[in-house]
Amino acid sequence: MVAGMTRTDPARREVGAASAAALRLARRIERVVEHIGSHLDADLDLERLAGVACLSPFHFHRIYRGVMGETVTETVRRRRLHRAAGELVEGLLPIPRVARRAGYSGVAAFTRAFSASYGIPPAAYRARGAAEPTPANRSRSDNAMPEAEIRTLAPVTVAAVAHRGDYQEIGHAFERLQAWAGSAGLIGPATRFFGVFYDDPASVPKDRLTADACMTVPVGTVLPDGIRQLEIAGGRYAMLRHQGPYAELERTYRRLYRDWLPASGEEPADRPCIEEYLNDCRTLPPAEWLTDVCLPLADRR
Repeated sequence: MVAGMTRTDPARREVGAASAAALRLARRIERVVEHIGSHLDADLDLERLAGVACLSPFHFHRIYRGVMGETVTETVRRRRLHRAAGELVEGLLPIPRVARRAGYSGVAAFTRAFSASYGIPPAAYRARGAAEPTPANRSRSDNAMPEAEIRTLAPVTVAAVAHRGDYQEIGHAFERLQAWAGSAGLIGPATRFFGVFYDDPASVPKDRLTADACMTVPVGTVLPDGIRQLEIAGGRYAMLRHQGPYAELERTYRRLYRDWLPASGEEPADRPCIEEYLNDCRTLPPAEWLTDVCLPLADRR
């Protein structure tokens, strides 16, 4: 052997080969979640999606479920109902049109599916979203300042996938992260998930909104193309916990900015808002989803 050279450790070769195989599998599943996200109105049958992944239909379903933690059917249904919830809150489309876009042939079938997932019929959900209190009609309890908690958070280093477009569609970026991290065995009980949001959706056109979908990974993890390392800034934050569908998060932002901030004596810092997702939207009904909405605050002088 030439001086200064060493034999390659067989165990190291095996680890490298396993990592490469996991990355190839992740990219196949990532192609599927990208296809689902951009073709929600199409016929997303199992055989078609297996073809997108270049996997046999005999095995694709089990591989997808092993990586993503849910079946393809559950992913498609969840994504379509999430989009429907956002459309109902937005109030621009008639309910029959929302139902068709969610993949249901009629309002009755859509109502059953939406009610089973969200715990309330679509028409009632839309009415609830339209009933946001105004200064003239708020009750005394509405006028009470929300109980935001001020915390000093440590910076967090995360793996991030950039998202551009409607914030309601950031789930697509999270599923890309899931495809990679699930294939590599990087998701565990200590994994944390964040969204970093750089724009105000009320003042920036949807197609120009920017955000990052983020998750913590072990130190030293090698990130593939399309996923980058990002540090979420530490510092003082006002945190208000949101319970319920992600489509209703804007209501919690309004409570922070409209009701809490003016009465708090605090100044916002020159950092973006973040959201931390505290439980699994794939295994719990939307009414139980928990999100900490974090408004960055300037340091006290």
